[in-house]
Amino acid sequence: MANLLSYVLFLVLRTYAAPPEYIQVWPGGSTPTPGDLGNGTVGPSLVPPPGTSKHAPHSIIIGVRKGGTRALLEMLDIHPEVAAAATEVHFFDWDENYAKGFEWYRDQMPYSYPNQITVEKTPGYFTSPVAPARIHTMNPSIRLLLILRDPTERGISDYTQVYFNRLENHKPVQAIENMLVKNGALNTRYKAIQRSLYDVHMRNWLQHFPLEQIHIVDGDTLIHDPLPELQRVERFLHLPPRIVASNFYFNQTKGFYCIRSDGHERCLHESKGRPHPPVNSTVLRQLRSYLRQHNRNFYQLIGRTFNWQ
Repeated sequence: MANLLSYVLFLVLRTYAAPPEYIQVWPGGSTPTPGDLGNGTVGPSLVPPPGTSKHAPHSIIIGVRKGGTRALLEMLDIHPEVAAAATEVHFFDWDENYAKGFEWYRDQMPYSYPNQITVEKTPGYFTSPVAPARIHTMNPSIRLLLILRDPTERGISDYTQVYFNRLENHKPVQAIENMLVKNGALNTRYKAIQRSLYDVHMRNWLQHFPLEQIHIVDGDTLIHDPLPELQRVERFLHLPPRIVASNFYFNQTKGFYCIRSDGHERCLHESKGRPHPPVNSTVLRQLRSYLRQHNRNFYQLIGRTFNWQ
């Protein structure tokens, strides 16, 4: 009987014992880097590297949705003095997260060394009516990154993302024309169009931050020639120049640039760069015509122009 009880106890312990990855500190006893840690929770046996800590971001990529925010963050993360948050935190635009307080927000950031800056990106901030004031309350001198692309193309990308998300979740979908047009007229209340009114949202930000603290990245240029845009970002963030041409290579299959860093190559998720659906030419002209004046207003606000149709 004693032997039987001992055997049963052995089986129970083997079943419920912690898996090896929770027993060792790091595989091979090596010291993790902040990039290995990401912004996850560090358990008692999974300690951060010595000399690292979590900080509120020094810079935030505030948008715009479908403007290239993920590409910008991934490319900026090449820089050895950047620690990038792994996920979109939605602290300043979601009331339920903002109610958790700044300590909670800081805890969502990655571990970083003293010579690194922390960067967070949440595309929803740009179009949020409350995010500018809340970010200003946290840090009025923070440096903001805003990546924009042709607002018409951005709107179609917005629709495309929702379209595929609904398909994947077995939900009904509608043709893009049915979303863009309502009762025979352009549906200007459609969220994808509202998010493309850059002048409307920019005015809100300029009520809280001077233009000098908002660096605008050309998302269309970033896709075709990433290095010059990244070098401008380095200068804006007062980072030493570390990103070079060899960090990028053009992937013929995907049709856009991928990243090469520390001996590894990686491309953006397959959900990025999806082909747009064809849009009725009359509807497309209506959309471009409606956005044209908003684009001009935006150019006046920022003192520069883009090659948007």
